[in-house]
Amino acid sequence: MSELEFIIDQLQRSFDGEAWHGPVLMEILDGVDAATAAARPILAAHSIWELVLHIAAWERIIARRITKREAATPTDEENFPQVTHTSDSTWHQTIVNLRSAHAELIAAVSNLEESRLNEPVPGKDYDLRFMLTGAVQHAAYHGGQIALLKRARS
Repeated sequence: MSELEFIIDQLQRSFDGEAWHGPVLMEILDGVDAATAAARPILAAHSIWELVLHIAAWERIIARRITKREAATPTDEENFPQVTHTSDSTWHQTIVNLRSAHAELIAAVSNLEESRLNEPVPGKDYDLRFMLTGAVQHAAYHGGQIALLKRARS
């Protein structure tokens, strides 16, 4: 397995596969309804819904950094968007959007030449390899937060 194949495997495992650390993001989100996603069982924390939007935004940013080679950074509104419509259909669309963002990231990484892993991320002091391993960690980190919020709600 090449290093790039390994990174893709890890991105998929942290999102929707079998990870060593336990339940993965989509497994944790399974069974979460709109009311649970919008709730704030910990007042000073982001909601599950906000975290899902945040993860999707960053997966798209990372894909853009790879494909367009630009110093993409989310705006404050993109980073943690406010949730204004909390219907079941809107929550379902949020999950569809998350899956779409992840598919974009996987496609971008799948089309990446392995020699680019050492390439600096535009506007950053780290390379693509560091950013991509960070993307794996990002999904696991926020998955853990979501698991705690889900448990606090039940």
